[in-house]
Amino acid sequence: MITVLAVGVAAALGAVARYVLNQYVQYRSPSTFPRGIWLINITGSFVLGLLVGLGARHGLPEQVLTVGGVGFCGAYTTFSTFSYDLVRLCKERRVGKSVLYGASSLTAGLLTAAAGLVIGSL
Repeated sequence: MITVLAVGVAAALGAVARYVLNQYVQYRSPSTFPRGIWLINITGSFVLGLLVGLGARHGLPEQVLTVGGVGFCGAYTTFSTFSYDLVRLCKERRVGKSVLYGASSLTAGLLTAAAGLVIGSL
């Protein structure tokens, strides 16, 4: 029961962090390119990779992985908003930006998750 409550608290923190960071980035750098969500998904991928690496190599407790990975990272990152932004850019006939956003999100997300995994495994 404690783990479930901790996941809920971590998810609340992750959702608030996502909202605040997205608003800050979009305010500081207004653009049709969703920079805030891009940054959120990339940093979240890194954090999740780091947690998994720490768990695999250094025995980070399963509860910490669950709370940090499922709770915080699960609420912090957002596949649904990523998907929506891709569709929105296409509907606005900004296909180039849509392709750039999709390709760079997937590439950078995978690379930062791998970097986090490697760093966590050191």
